[in-house]
Amino acid sequence: MPSPLRNGDLRSPSALHQHNPFHSTVSQQKLRRLNALILLLRFAAFCFCLAAAIFMASNSSHSSDSPSWSHFPTFRYVLAANSIVAIYSVFEMCAAVWEILKAATLLPEGMQIWFEFSHDQVFAYMLLSAEAAGVGEARRLRGLGSCDASGGFCVQAYISVALGFAGFAFLALSALLSGFRVACFVITGSRFHI
Repeated sequence: MPSPLRNGDLRSPSALHQHNPFHSTVSQQKLRRLNALILLLRFAAFCFCLAAAIFMASNSSHSSDSPSWSHFPTFRYVLAANSIVAIYSVFEMCAAVWEILKAATLLPEGMQIWFEFSHDQVFAYMLLSAEAAGVGEARRLRGLGSCDASGGFCVQAYISVALGFAGFAFLALSALLSGFRVACFVITGSRFHI
């Protein structure tokens, strides 16, 4: 009869943890708490990035002589980055809910962990660069006196950028937790260390 184990006689570290009832119960509770924290951070990142994208998208008037976000490539980048991170956060929230409810990852465990870690890193840096560019553009417009005629445009741009920075902060915190999960996976072969 062929062995039910994938690698012959060797058991993976995660399989060893499942057979010990004490560690399994404790690790399941800790894993559930960690997943709930990740879900909360991703929800906060989603809310702030969605609000930043909405503030930037609605930052224009109907008159032809007033500024609009679409006239500035930097503000288009801010809108695109916040929109991308909001969509990514929705996907990751769904994956976190799946993991909490089913106690399994949506993708194979190793792929899911590396997917989350790499995308958290890439999107966090993209969001940080977009918000930094947005601050620079808003300050440049204020220095040129463009904000005097349309003060609401600059204020709304500043609000959008500030919301985007808050979204970055929550995405960076979730990136730290996904980095912790990668380290645990590399060391123990499981996404959690117990």
